[in-house]
Amino acid sequence: MQDLAERHALRRVAGLSTELEDISEVEYRQLRLERVVLVGVWTDGSIEDAENSMAELALLAETAGSEVLEAIYQRRNKPDPATYIGRGKVDGLKEMVQASGCDTVICDGELKPSQLRNLEDRLKVKVVDRTALILDIFAQHAKSREGQAQVELAQLNYMKQRLRGWGGNLSRQAGGRVGAAGGGIGGRGPGETKIETDRRRINTKVAKLRRELAHMKGTRDTKRQERKRHEIPSVAIAGYTNAGKSSLLNRLTGAGVLVEDSLFATLDPTTRRTATADGRVYTMSDTVGFVRHLPHQLVEAFRSTLEEVADSDLILHVVDGSHPDPEGQIAAVREVLAEIGADTVPEIIVINKADVADPMVIARLRQREPHSVVVSAKTGEGIEDALKVVEGELPKLGVEIAALVPYARGDLLDRLHREGEIDTLEHTGDGTVVRGRATEALAGELAAYPV
Repeated sequence: MQDLAERHALRRVAGLSTELEDISEVEYRQLRLERVVLVGVWTDGSIEDAENSMAELALLAETAGSEVLEAIYQRRNKPDPATYIGRGKVDGLKEMVQASGCDTVICDGELKPSQLRNLEDRLKVKVVDRTALILDIFAQHAKSREGQAQVELAQLNYMKQRLRGWGGNLSRQAGGRVGAAGGGIGGRGPGETKIETDRRRINTKVAKLRRELAHMKGTRDTKRQERKRHEIPSVAIAGYTNAGKSSLLNRLTGAGVLVEDSLFATLDPTTRRTATADGRVYTMSDTVGFVRHLPHQLVEAFRSTLEEVADSDLILHVVDGSHPDPEGQIAAVREVLAEIGADTVPEIIVINKADVADPMVIARLRQREPHSVVVSAKTGEGIEDALKVVEGELPKLGVEIAALVPYARGDLLDRLHREGEIDTLEHTGDGTVVRGRATEALAGELAAYPV
């Protein structure tokens, strides 16, 4: 749990600050949490849907390390093409920003570059959208080399469309012999602007990251092919962020993955080998959590990781039974699963947090999703039932076997326990008579010992 300790090591304690009032603005902003105002546009659905969306945005903002001061939303048929919220409402928002002393305005949607620029020009504070906020959280929480490269790729693709020059940054470059002041060596000569140079550098970095990720994907594919060669079934744990996927993996396999009551606490996939009650080996993988309107840049960048879900034999779709809108979570996750081609994989709904969920909500979910189990990863309630359902849903091996295995070939019997399924087993004077199912390779070896 070292990761969890590190993540909490530098948290500030509210109300115990002794900083001076006349400290400079730059130093002050480095010391304190960013103060934000949330803004949303309610276009469809009920008022509860709109408020749930704003509550989720507040959790995202707090996870990113900010203090939420206000949250407002406007009822509109569609966002304003120039300023996201109505142009008259921007003046009211500006007064709120000035009165509260906030640093940043966060919008609950993906803003066009023009909307971002217009809002910043009128509000005079930094404006970010939901996509940039989620990308920032991913950047904070990515631990592995692959995860960091995936997040950086997503950030660069997002940033490339939103580059903005300020003042002299847009002045013409002379390049070449004029020296460093005019662009220097590496510029494209007279006429190239600073924003074009930045865009070219981003494209170069994106190409490098894609090459690195392609190499890492080869390593992941090799491991996956090895599992397929041995016909080891794979189970993927997917679901909404903070639904309890890592807790469930720890409870089912003893994986020891970081667990925290926070959005996107774990990003890097973890795969563990485990076995059924009768000894058959299979793998179970934790995956990155999903969220409503998951940025498409992240889906593209994490595609190699998400392929683990699409290539699995079974998906455990974890749902937070204590959430105000669990049906909305299920719909959001299934939308992403369809996007990555995993909507055809068999699915079991795992309703988690039964210890704190409303029994009426659980009953409603079970009626809507008949192929479901109810568990509590925290207390262990329902875990045995979930394991039985998983074992029953694992794909059956295709080759029927009936063999008289000599006692000298106990290694074959051991492999059958680990890699196959045994229906009957009888010890006789000549050896062990076994019937069941096995992989093609193992069935070929057992064919030498017919009954």
